[in-house]
Amino acid sequence: PDVYPGNCWAFRGSQGYLVIRLSAKIYPTAFTVEHIPNTLSPTGTITSAPREFSVYVNDESQAEGKLLGRYVYAQEGEPLQTFPVMEKNEKAFQLVELRTLSNWGHAAYTCLYRFRVHGKPA
Repeated sequence: PDVYPGNCWAFRGSQGYLVIRLSAKIYPTAFTVEHIPNTLSPTGTITSAPREFSVYVNDESQAEGKLLGRYVYAQEGEPLQTFPVMEKNEKAFQLVELRTLSNWGHAAYTCLYRFRVHGKPA
């Protein structure tokens, strides 16, 4: 419900994934990742923030989803960063997968505060 230090979905290590089922099928247009800013971090750094990540969609009939883009969350950027779909898609989807490929250096865990999916209704 909020974006305070520690109120995140944390997973062990620097790689992980999250699958979301949307309430309805959409044509995805963009994705937003949110993390706390450096100024709110007790250590003054956000090494637990996702760094490289990719986003896939799936219609449950595929073994592997369709890649919509690979992105980098800027550690020194705004806490809320929006990324456009890089691979155009003509099909509506309800399942979205966020794959975190690396973080900004935290060895023990990665924190994801918010992940949003933007799109047009099917």
